[in-house]
Amino acid sequence: MYELVQISDKCYYINCPAKIGVYVADKDHVCLIDSGNDKDAGRKVRQILDRNGWQLTAILNTHSNADHIGGNRYLQGQTGCKIYSGGIEAAFTKYPVLEPSFLYGGYPCRDLRHKFLMAQESDVTDFSEEGFPKEIEVIPLPGHFFNMTGFGTPDGVVFLADCLSSRETLEKYAVSFIYDLGAYLETLEKVEKMEAVMFVPAHAEASADVRELVRFNRDKVYEVSEKILSVCKEPVCFERILQEVFRGYGLTMNFEQYVLVGSTVRSYLSWLKDTGKVEAGFQDSMLLWKSV
Repeated sequence: MYELVQISDKCYYINCPAKIGVYVADKDHVCLIDSGNDKDAGRKVRQILDRNGWQLTAILNTHSNADHIGGNRYLQGQTGCKIYSGGIEAAFTKYPVLEPSFLYGGYPCRDLRHKFLMAQESDVTDFSEEGFPKEIEVIPLPGHFFNMTGFGTPDGVVFLADCLSSRETLEKYAVSFIYDLGAYLETLEKVEKMEAVMFVPAHAEASADVRELVRFNRDKVYEVSEKILSVCKEPVCFERILQEVFRGYGLTMNFEQYVLVGSTVRSYLSWLKDTGKVEAGFQDSMLLWKSV
């Protein structure tokens, strides 16, 4: 864990739970793509940079989930580097309580206010600001989260953030976190058509060809949607739908999984309603969902 893997002349990744990209701007200066899940991850990254004689100039955040921005504050404090983020992701990075609040739909209890869902705050600069490395392409990849982005480097490497889950993860857990199903499917279509020397998903193996993995992720979306539709043959409330999803895929319920899978199931229901596959109605002061 935390091995440095070279994938092109100017690009590496640090192999950890959410892969961290390293772009070597010149022999002395590097940019990171994300920063890991906490201070300890940031410390390990700093040690890698020091061993290679690299000075950290910037962190480019793909999105604001805690496992991607958790090392921001430590690394910024140690090096004075700039941290670049965009759109709603910048707000979540600056005010991390927004993530558990958004997932829960209210003020999060202590069980949700921990480093896995709420990183330490860090100062951010927009991608459009002067100083952003202009040779790096910012690639919009919405769907998994609000304004998630990938990054393309001059030597043909594309860092894909969380738009692809590994086959092993999907076979085990089935329901990957997705905020906007329509945008996510459009992103998959976009990624399927991309060409690169190497693709680096944060939670899957780096590969020169991700088309098969794209198809597997897409198929899993439709599988989960069919599961939800089958639960909704008769009018049913959200909690019952969530219960059946957990039972059907053998998932273990706890506070963290309740909000992550629960938020995703709500997103599926919104997408299914907007596409005319379910309808919603109120009965006896309860919101009920039913397949059309």
